[in-house]
Amino acid sequence: MALYEFEHENRACKLGKVFEWEQSMSEAPLTACPRCGAPVKRLISAPQLSFPKTSAELKNQGFTKLVRRDKGVYENVTARDGESRVVNLGDESTYPRKTRRKK
Repeated sequence: MALYEFEHENRACKLGKVFEWEQSMSEAPLTACPRCGAPVKRLISAPQLSFPKTSAELKNQGFTKLVRRDKGVYENVTARDGESRVVNLGDESTYPRKTRRKK
């Protein structure tokens, strides 16, 4: 079930001028308010997205974050046990592991 926003075209009712309504994605959008029967239109809403904000969150989700410290030198701020915290361009032994990490 998805949550959609609808707007009354003429007037508001007890649900308000804009209201949310849960319905299946396979159902046709509402054309009338389920409360008052007035015409409504479905609005395009921005999805709610969540992104990791800290280095710890990135590390917990299996990502690698490199911070440039000098020309050709990066710090792996999400390094795990056995990984180098310093990454030098051209020295593959310092690169983070490319294998899929288990949680």
